Amino acid sequence: MKKLSKILIIICLIILNPVIVNSAEILQIKSSNTILVGDQNRNLTIGLFCVDVDENDEIEATNLLKSEFPRGSKVKIKPFGFKENVLLAQVFNIKGTKEMTKLLVAKNLSSEICPS
Repeated sequence: MKKLSKILIIICLIILNPVIVNSAEILQIKSSNTILVGDQNRNLTIGLFCVDVDENDEIEATNLLKSEFPRGSKVKIKPFGFKENVLLAQVFNIKGTKEMTKLLVAKNLSSEICPS
């Protein structure tokens, strides 16, 4: 009986205690393929995975990302690896409905250059 009551107390604490989730947020969009994100205690430079923006479209692509992902926006990051101390990743809004690379490709500002 004591064991059962301990288990019930633990289950109640797990269910009734809110879980604090800290997501990353956009600190700065440096260019069409480089962004700076941060969480509670660190900043991370992210290079967008599979992006190749033409130099002529650079300003328009950067402005599009800034309008769709304004500073302070909460984001989810799907990492793919590192290149020259920059994390290569896909960046989604917190709801997972928008992704930066797909947004640029949809507006014909980038071509996807994913490795096979």
